[in-house]
Amino acid sequence: MATFASTPLAAALSHSWWLLLLRGVIAILFAALTWMQPGISLASLILVFGIYVFADGVVGIWTAFSGRKDNPHWWVLLLWGLVSIAVGVLTFMNPAITGLVLLMYIAAWAIVTGVFQIVGAVRLRKEIDGEWLLGLSGLASLVFGALMVMWPVAGALAVVWMIALYAFVYGVLMVMLSFRVRKLGR
Repeated sequence: MATFASTPLAAALSHSWWLLLLRGVIAILFAALTWMQPGISLASLILVFGIYVFADGVVGIWTAFSGRKDNPHWWVLLLWGLVSIAVGVLTFMNPAITGLVLLMYIAAWAIVTGVFQIVGAVRLRKEIDGEWLLGLSGLASLVFGALMVMWPVAGALAVVWMIALYAFVYGVLMVMLSFRVRKLGR
């Protein structure tokens, strides 16, 4: 196994470990806010989700550009961020959309994000220990997106709780990954 900092993607992640931590903390805060307000209106959910996914995209793009000189695969992180920002912008442009369309936005974002995370984990498998955390967060995104596609007519409260659970699991995995990357980067 190569040393952690000697590989481009691993070096970029080790320099930006705190961005992974920030993404995880934002996801956990989103989950907590959603659980504390289960009666939240669909309009509020749309705005909170839009803020979350837009912030996730900005942090993803920042991560991509901060490591682009040393990482030939920086564009994967950039695409991940751009998809998140695009979904955030679509959410703000159409705040009165139906619950079904919101579910499909969320499902598409989760599926695409999951694919990019799994790709990143596969690329990291020979570079670091703990890449499974990124792969597992990608799998969680894929499963969440697939469930949203399969049962789009689920009750609003069930959807809110499912979104919060997904964000919490994703956030915890990203926090764990950030500390693993930080530790290996030293």
